Amino acid sequence: MNPEKSAKVIVGRLEMAEGPNRTHGTGTASLMKEREPEKKSEMSEVDLRVGGRKPPAAQFNGSNLSGNEAQPDPRQPDLVEKMLERGNLLSALQAVERNQGAAGVDGMEVAQLRAYLREHWGRIREQILKGEYEPRPVRRVDIPKPGGGTRMLGIPTVLDRLLQQAIQQILTPLWEPEFSAHSYGFRPGRSAQQAVKAAQGHVNGGKRWVVDMDLEKFFDRVNHDVMMARLERKIKDERVLGLIRGYLESGIMRQGIVRVAPESVKRFKDKLRTKFRAGRGRNLKRFLTEDLQPFLRGWASYFSVAETRRVFEDLDEWVRRKLRCMEWRKWKRGRTRYRKLLGLGFTKEKARVCAFNGRGPWWNAGSQHMNAALPTSYFRRLGLVLLIEVVDWLTALRAARAL
Repeated sequence: MNPEKSAKVIVGRLEMAEGPNRTHGTGTASLMKEREPEKKSEMSEVDLRVGGRKPPAAQFNGSNLSGNEAQPDPRQPDLVEKMLERGNLLSALQAVERNQGAAGVDGMEVAQLRAYLREHWGRIREQILKGEYEPRPVRRVDIPKPGGGTRMLGIPTVLDRLLQQAIQQILTPLWEPEFSAHSYGFRPGRSAQQAVKAAQGHVNGGKRWVVDMDLEKFFDRVNHDVMMARLERKIKDERVLGLIRGYLESGIMRQGIVRVAPESVKRFKDKLRTKFRAGRGRNLKRFLTEDLQPFLRGWASYFSVAETRRVFEDLDEWVRRKLRCMEWRKWKRGRTRYRKLLGLGFTKEKARVCAFNGRGPWWNAGSQHMNAALPTSYFRRLGLVLLIEVVDWLTALRAARAL
């Protein structure tokens, strides 16, 4: 299961609510007992990641909220303030403490959370209000499955579990009325026992089949951009959307190391491809300083906790090749390329061979002659920021602060 599922349970519930009659698995617990251990593992996984078991039944009446009840409009722009209200946060804190659970990548235990909040909550709250809060990576733990193999549990830090719980509490009442009456999974006031009783009622009424439907590896395969677009139809508070996106994209720590998720690397390249297309024909120095530099610094800062240096080095190399490709395209004709290469110190013979080789821009961008013509130092002088250098600087800064 995908490591970025820290916030996805919240989002998954919202996605299910898009269709009011999508879920009809009403009693598989009693009819498929051989799957019960695995279901329990899934429950523990949700508990670890979201930071709290189902809210107490006392908060809800055990069925769908009445559509007549006045609910806050999810499109209002101040949902983050509601999330940060004292009562909501206290309820979230109590849920996290009640659930306990293991420590995340920072090693902080649940018992340490209150003291940490007393000292740092002002700063954290300010970051959230400004949209600057960055979730920590998720710690990966593999547990054996009853039928063989392992199941991945992603364990956020206790602070992130608190914030995820606080988000869940303000969004659940907004989507809960849209769920099917036949849906019992991970809903307030609903339980597997209720699903069993419902199934028994159907059997006693003459029914003979119970259908259990599940989207296999949904959180491994769902497109985050599509998911966020669905949420944006109702949520207009950009800060709440930013928090959810941050939890979706947070990396994973495995065997003691945070890794940058492959999906995040793909989105990085996709966004830069758009920038490179828009930058064709522009002055290279202005393109580097105005378009690339802010994006590269921000991305490197966000993922700087990752300990796998190779991903940053590979992306730096990819960015430089894209820049060389852009410059090769800008030179257009063979004669222009010939003059440019001469100006960059090539001999006439070498410039002629390279300029008229007949290969495409991407091949030339990765060739030895373009690496020699436009080395890393050339781009650095014009304002290129190297991801690995930003990461190393931030890592050293954090280490210094910890002393």
